[in-house]
Amino acid sequence: MALSHNFLLLCSVFLFISSATIAQSSFRPKALLLPVSKDASTLQYVTHINQRTPLVPVKLTVHLGGETLWVDCEKGFTSSSFKPARCGSAQCSLATADSCSGLNVCGQGVENPIIRTSTHGDIGQDVVSLQSTDGSNPGRVVKVPNFIFTCGATLLVRGLANGVTGMAGLGRSKIAFPTQLAAAFSFKRKFALCLSSSTTSDENGVIIFGDGPYVIRPGFDLSKSLTYTPLFINPVSTAGAFSLGDKSFEYFIGVKSVNINGKAIPLNKTLLSIDSNGIGGTKISTVDPYTVLETSIYNAVVSAFINGMPTVKRVSSVAPFGACFDSRDILITRVGYAVPGIDLVLQSQNVKFSVTGANSMVRVSDNVLCLGFVDGGVNPRTSIVVGGYQLENNLLQFDLASSRLGFSPSLIVQYRTNCGYFNFTSI
Repeated sequence: MALSHNFLLLCSVFLFISSATIAQSSFRPKALLLPVSKDASTLQYVTHINQRTPLVPVKLTVHLGGETLWVDCEKGFTSSSFKPARCGSAQCSLATADSCSGLNVCGQGVENPIIRTSTHGDIGQDVVSLQSTDGSNPGRVVKVPNFIFTCGATLLVRGLANGVTGMAGLGRSKIAFPTQLAAAFSFKRKFALCLSSSTTSDENGVIIFGDGPYVIRPGFDLSKSLTYTPLFINPVSTAGAFSLGDKSFEYFIGVKSVNINGKAIPLNKTLLSIDSNGIGGTKISTVDPYTVLETSIYNAVVSAFINGMPTVKRVSSVAPFGACFDSRDILITRVGYAVPGIDLVLQSQNVKFSVTGANSMVRVSDNVLCLGFVDGGVNPRTSIVVGGYQLENNLLQFDLASSRLGFSPSLIVQYRTNCGYFNFTSI
């Protein structure tokens, strides 16, 4: 059985590569890109692909830890190239399908983590097209004829940004975007994420599938500026619904301590490790707009942060934030607000993911700034969830083959640029 199972997986990968090669026989891209915008209303990060035959644009919310691409197939889905995945097929095996319908189509769970709702959906294949890049400029559009995805129900679209009809899963599964695209075009199982803080259409961030360079302006390759830390696999799924024995598809990092203004704050260190039940640790998320901390960690961070600004007046809290301040007492510099720095210390004191004022403070009104961290309660599944706001204007490279994360310094602080400077217009 093991030999048969592995043979099916190898055949499926071969089919991806072969079909993509046939479709693009004269051109093999080095990397692919998706523009990412920030929706002002929901604070979700939104991208779009072209899918189906004939091709239609599909808007998707980016789910960094998502298992799959899922789209609403109940409302207006038509495609002459759609193929359902037949039970027992290599596609069903890759997707680790958990059901088979009376129509001989396999299925799996589909989740919208924003509204914390899961349903069940059929697995299928269809054409997907994306733009290529050489790392400096966008290039030709390429197609993957047999991209595996899952059909979601219309009810799952609730809570998503206006016009969005699904989610783009970038997680560690065999059918998420990074692995499928790497198999289709024979490039490395890597992708880079650079989220823009802007909500205007002319300053999009980017997802780049494949290796660097990541040239944000002429002569400046961000891949040269990365610091690396291991990625960890949570042995227990963090999805809303899962089967016994499922591992998490999300990306976890090994935070050892938290510094405020360069000094470690007192923490229950056991919360920073993942236990045998999958509880604890630190993950990175694009579906959480702000960083979420277990209550004791949150209280320690807020206390030290406040003590680092003794002359700044506290004001009433503004949900979802618990620590808010009079902005007239806080100096604004070229690189953000002059407030205590927050460091997530990783494998050593020399390896830190740093959050400065540009990514820690949220303006909620003319005279009020809030610390953009949220209290996640006393028994959360994950102790620290690094949310989108704290990721903005940092380039993150997820290397699935080596299981490591590369991250740049803040582009605003270190280089006086931002993720909206990637070039999508000239070839």
